Formats: sequence, structure tokens, C-alpha cells
Amino acid sequence: MQNILYVIIGALVLVGGGWLVAGNASSPAQPEVAMQKEAPHQEGMMDGEKMMKEDTMMDKAGMMKDDAMMEKGDMMKPAETAGDTMKKGDTMKDADAMMSAGSYEVYAPEKIAKAEKGKVVLFFHASWCPSCRTVDADIRAHLKEIPTGVTILDVDYDTAAALKQKYGVTYQHTFVQVDAQGNQLAKWSASPTLSDIVSHLK
Repeated sequence: MQNILYVIIGALVLVGGGWLVAGNASSPAQPEVAMQKEAPHQEGMMDGEKMMKEDTMMDKAGMMKDDAMMEKGDMMKPAETAGDTMKKGDTMKDADAMMSAGSYEVYAPEKIAKAEKGKVVLFFHASWCPSCRTVDADIRAHLKEIPTGVTILDVDYDTAAALKQKYGVTYQHTFVQVDAQGNQLAKWSASPTLSDIVSHLK
């Protein structure tokens, strides 16, 4: 009986030992599996980082290329085109035309000197005079039609006592053409329009 027990215990020991040996034999393979699983993940991370670096390098290269093209374009751009030159020329011509064009201005003693290069006429104008207001309105409505070099000076009839005495003006709506020294060249009254004023100039 005891012999049978020994045989059974021995068998169990052998079987148990075999299980332990089999378990120990299989356990070393587990780290390898884990490493194999982690390896592709790490490779993927490395590939991603590599792609990001390559994209960054390509972006930098593209930016450098764009900057170089912009600088090259700026260098190739002419400082001034023919169209710009023409515009500047036109502006200068317009300025010259404005300087030499006729004008309607408030009287000032120094403005008589404009007669050196053109014609100056004094318009003795009263704000309360209906016919003065009519011709004043006509002149303002046709400012662009005042001939080049003609200057019409608006003299306040009520306050210009010295000028009225100098030119013998006794009533409003009187015109006196003068030279650059203020000498009278012509005098007339009651011109109803700008064109009529111009027709009296000498």
C-alpha cells in the first residue's frame, strides 16, 4: 500500500516538475513578443518625426525660394515707368496752366503787378448793388472761361475810397483796366457778363 502511494507521489512530482519546466521555458519568449509589438510603434514614431523634419526643411526651402523671387522681382521692377513719367508731366502742365490761367480774386495792392505778364481789371463791386451781383454770379459761373493771363480784382466799392478817388469812380459796377504800375488803361461801366468785360480789355 505504501509502495503505491510512493509511486503516485513520484508521478505527481514528475508531472508538476514538467509543468514548471514548460512554464519557465515559455516565459522568456514573452519579452520578445512585447519587444516585437513595441518595435513597430517606435519605428512609426521615427518615421513620423522624419517626415515632420523633411516637411519643415521643405517649407524653409520654399520660403527661402519665395523670398529670393520677391527680391529678384523688386530688383527687376523699374524705378519709374513711362506711364508714371507721363502722369508727372501732365501734372506739371496742369500746374503751369493753372498759374497762367485767368482768375477772379479779391483785390490786394500787390496783385496789380500781375499786369506785367497779363491784363488786370478792377471791378468796383457793391454787395447791395443788383447789377453787381448779376455780373459777379456770371463771372463765378464761367471761371474756366476767363482768358489766360486775365485777372479780375473784386474791389469793395464801399471801403475803397482811395482807389475810387484815384480812378475817378463815382458809382458801383465800374471797371478799370490798369498796368503793372497801377496806371489806368481803360474804364467803363455796367458790363453784364464776363464776355462783355473781356471785350473791353486793351
